[in-house]
Amino acid sequence: MKCILIKDGKGPSDNLYMGEEKTPEPGKGEVLVKVKAFGLNRMDILQREGKYPLPPQASKTILGVEFSGTIDKLGEGSKLWKEGDEVYGLAYGGAYAEYIVNPETMLLPKPKELSWVETAGIPEVWMTATQALMVETPLKEGQNVLIHAGASGVGIAAIQIALHVLKAGKVFTTCGSDEKVEFLKQLGHSDKLHVINYKTQDFAEEIKKTNSGVDLIIDFIGKQYWNQNISSLNLDGKMLYLAFMSGPNFPDEKGSANLAQILGKRLTIKGSTLRSRSSEYQHNLLEIFKKNVLPKILEGELKIKIHKTYPWTDIKQAHNDMEGNKNSGKIVLEIPE
Repeated sequence: MKCILIKDGKGPSDNLYMGEEKTPEPGKGEVLVKVKAFGLNRMDILQREGKYPLPPQASKTILGVEFSGTIDKLGEGSKLWKEGDEVYGLAYGGAYAEYIVNPETMLLPKPKELSWVETAGIPEVWMTATQALMVETPLKEGQNVLIHAGASGVGIAAIQIALHVLKAGKVFTTCGSDEKVEFLKQLGHSDKLHVINYKTQDFAEEIKKTNSGVDLIIDFIGKQYWNQNISSLNLDGKMLYLAFMSGPNFPDEKGSANLAQILGKRLTIKGSTLRSRSSEYQHNLLEIFKKNVLPKILEGELKIKIHKTYPWTDIKQAHNDMEGNKNSGKIVLEIPE
């Protein structure tokens, strides 16, 4: 099969190339899917650079954790699907390819209301957002939340889940340009949603103009935001780390970490991942997403925001655009027939 590989095993986007590997065979409880489209995530860039620790189930050579396509072959004991079924799902890796083997329990039927591109852009970001807001650090109705990287795929999903599913009191979010501010304001509930340009505004100060603070922070940034985050949290507040894009280590040029408020405010600080979780955990999360979030996507209340669709031959440009923070929403790549 054709697939996208990395010259020398890691490196810059220029090291991505179209190559070939043996088409995988589905094992017990698995299926082989012919891929129609796959989503691009920031972890793909980190993995390409050799900076992402892979779970043991992941392909060591092929990137990609979400896809849409058709069932091509069933493994031993597989009973949930039949050949030709249209599906989309979450994978441990290997989605940048014509074919992928995946556990049958980690697939959903492709809805007629959504395209191949839209469904390929759902699994990683919407399940990560569901995990953050409904499993690891559940947001209660009426509570306030701060979601960083608001124009990212996970950010857009989390904002909408907080507003439309969990009925948050106020949702604060950060992004890096006025264009992204206007984009995010389109997600609805203008009375509840407050969008902050972190390059021109201090988000901690902006939050305190309208509120005492927030009950939960979903953060991808790390050390750069530490002091502002801690300042923004209410008593008994929680902060969930999903990434450390500015680095994890203190001190830095913005100062040292002050740990005193963790005790004074009785704060809870937690980290979480999705890719490293067991297939059982991921399946249970999929069921929560399917019950609570997916119906509102299919009804049109929650929007799948696709920034741009590329042919998979343009994989280098897609990676460059994400690295340059050019996207508002998902980047998805299509594999032609």
